[in-house]
Amino acid sequence: MARHISSEVLVVGGGIAGIVTALELLRAGKRVTLVDRDSAERFGGLALWAFGGMALVGTSLQAAMRIPDTPQRALRDWIRFGELNTHDQHSLAWANYYVENSCTEVYDWLKNEGVKFMPAVNWVERGMYGDGNSVPRYHIVYGTSRELVRILSAALQRANKNNLLTLLHRHRITALNNDSNNSICGATGIDEESGETVTFSAHTVVLASGGLNGSHEQTRANWPKERPIPATMLNGAHPFADGKMHQEASAKFGGHIVNAGEMWNYAAGFAHPYPHFNGHGLSTIPCKSALWLDHKGKRIGPEPLVTGFDTHWLCQRVAEQEKPWTWHLLNWRIAAREFAISGAEHNQRIRDKQFLRFLFETLLGNHRLVKQMANESPDFIVADTLAGLAEKMNALTQSLDIDAAILQATADEFDANFIGGKKLENDDQIRRILHARQWGPDRLRTCKPAPLQKPGSGPFIAIRMQLVTRKSLGGLRTDLASRVLGENNQPVTGLYCVGEAAGFGGGGSNGKRSLEGTFLPGCIMTARAAAKSIIANA
Repeated sequence: MARHISSEVLVVGGGIAGIVTALELLRAGKRVTLVDRDSAERFGGLALWAFGGMALVGTSLQAAMRIPDTPQRALRDWIRFGELNTHDQHSLAWANYYVENSCTEVYDWLKNEGVKFMPAVNWVERGMYGDGNSVPRYHIVYGTSRELVRILSAALQRANKNNLLTLLHRHRITALNNDSNNSICGATGIDEESGETVTFSAHTVVLASGGLNGSHEQTRANWPKERPIPATMLNGAHPFADGKMHQEASAKFGGHIVNAGEMWNYAAGFAHPYPHFNGHGLSTIPCKSALWLDHKGKRIGPEPLVTGFDTHWLCQRVAEQEKPWTWHLLNWRIAAREFAISGAEHNQRIRDKQFLRFLFETLLGNHRLVKQMANESPDFIVADTLAGLAEKMNALTQSLDIDAAILQATADEFDANFIGGKKLENDDQIRRILHARQWGPDRLRTCKPAPLQKPGSGPFIAIRMQLVTRKSLGGLRTDLASRVLGENNQPVTGLYCVGEAAGFGGGGSNGKRSLEGTFLPGCIMTARAAAKSIIANA
């Protein structure tokens, strides 16, 4: 016979959204079963690997840095930059809820839980023409998102005072179950260790199963037909985020999957030297001062590609290239100051709370990470001359794509901007760098513009980059209580959806673009809303 587990609420997925939902329900005295497909040491989902950046509005840290932010200003930026359909009432409602409540529901709540933030607010996604974040909003968790998972996991265990929590790892939900009235009554799953079938009884089910982008089959099937798609991509999403629960909710309960083609991918990634799963890609924080080149070594233009302004635009420009990779051309001076990899794994100074060492590497250069990638990644190429670099680039791609003379001409053309000092600088990349350096935290991590071939700048570096899939911006349509909406946009009794599975609220609250850092807070806010609704309706 199949094993049977009964509880008041079944939470499907052990990422941040699932953890927060279960935590709030346990604190209210609810009996909860939390089912996660991954192993115990990977509890926390994608958040366990993430950097921990959060777009937050009106915080005390912003006030301390004299950043004049308001929910009204943030909503204007959000709708304009995300091209959010203002007729989509549920996504718009969640966007509005986010900007109005991210301070109290996320920032203040997390600080009360013991989470700390780095003492600076960063300015990302400014928009190509100033249409993105009009002020800095990007707060970074001290300890990265891994610390966030640790603190909330510990809180989950403390809240389990009366053994009201059943926490199952390596269990996969295969079907949602309905009764004769077509109401949710639980689910069926598999213990992936033993192969045993498990049935779950619950009058309330919360889907916290992530998005679609962990499956490249789903990514390609939902990719908007009017947008270019590269022949190959790397995977930076959680491999278990495959959209199966979206499809179950749709088939069994009429849930609406909306905006499935809207994704938040990254334009500059390379293969993980020690992959956690097939196709695992690392997403870099591209160097602003690097020249972004096509597969032949020519600078992509006429508008140069520069990070920090519009990631969505960068992805489209990379996807439309002739071959599915691009190159970043830089030198050791630039790499030491600017090169970074997103996530907890390669940000050990922040992750391990080594603040003095973090300051040291920020001020003097992160030579440690540059050396590590030069040793570990075949995509990270170092040479003393541009001709030698071209030879190694061709060896990596097993081609003759890079002509050393063209690579040299590309570098010479950029360096010509500096021949007459500042008075002859006439390059949009230089203008964007100078603009970025006006904000203190960016000045620390962005080099003063200089010739690529400036003497003493160290060896040349070329990094082969590919598009990396990451987050789904669409998902199941939900209301402000995180209830899944079915026929006639009416709530499906007992069925909730939170986090990325809900498009971070409403089925697509970000629109086509994120202001960046809206994902972890979106998980927390949708989860807390679901828990409040479940408790209120008990």
